[in-house]
Amino acid sequence: MGTRLYLDYDQAALDAQYNLRAAVPEHGDYFRRWAEASAAARERLDGHLDLAYGDHPKQTLDYFPAADNAAPILAFIHGGYWQSLDKSDFSFPAPAWLERGVSFASLNYPLAPEAGIPEILESCRAAVLWLWHNAYALGADRGRIFLAGHSAGGHLATMLLASDWTSFGALPPDLVKGACSVSGVYDLEPIRLSYQNPILKLDAGTARAMSPIHARPPQDRPILLAVGGAETPEFLRQQEAFAQAWSAAGAQVDRLVLDRLNHYAAVDCLADPQSAAFDWLRRRVSRR
Repeated sequence: MGTRLYLDYDQAALDAQYNLRAAVPEHGDYFRRWAEASAAARERLDGHLDLAYGDHPKQTLDYFPAADNAAPILAFIHGGYWQSLDKSDFSFPAPAWLERGVSFASLNYPLAPEAGIPEILESCRAAVLWLWHNAYALGADRGRIFLAGHSAGGHLATMLLASDWTSFGALPPDLVKGACSVSGVYDLEPIRLSYQNPILKLDAGTARAMSPIHARPPQDRPILLAVGGAETPEFLRQQEAFAQAWSAAGAQVDRLVLDRLNHYAAVDCLADPQSAAFDWLRRRVSRR
């Protein structure tokens, strides 16, 4: 074993914890299934695709309106280590939410290495603000915007929940009413020390500033943390450490381990009405 770099991990061991594609060799099967299911969903749903919320080509979102007027919005932020995947891969949860009277948005954002994580977070914040400002025209209730995200998207959703929205204008402090983070990353320090950093270009200060575990949590809005039981130990440890930190600070934190699911399988819970994660979010988002 080499020199200890982070906790009890040397460089090789730390890299293995965060090399998710190596941990799940069949990851390509998940990517193909997401893309196919999402294409089928877009084919049959009356969606508004590639709506621009900013000037960058990646500052777009897909919006699927519920039939109900003044429906709540669930905005989903995709993962991919802030550097890959696309909103179009994640239309597949939309049908289950529309059936429950919830409009569904899938967000894109500029990717690393073109954009750093602070810029990516600002883009996602701009997307949420766009939804809030345009909710009436979209037939939605801007007073009921919820977030969900997977992996890097879970990190971004959690940071947005912790945002001080009043610092961006005359906005309600609870602009985001709650969030669900699936397989999120809550402390970026091990990411900074890992093989990912030549692309992400994090320094120690930025890693800390962009880590939800060091953010001031909201006291009045809930978050569900879900992680696959078959994920690498670091993802399980990250969730537990983050849950303890935010709970100690007075946040409303629920946690869930998705039995036997790997990192890529875990996100399916957001499209599965039988899953405990879906039910937790539905009871907070939906009127039904």
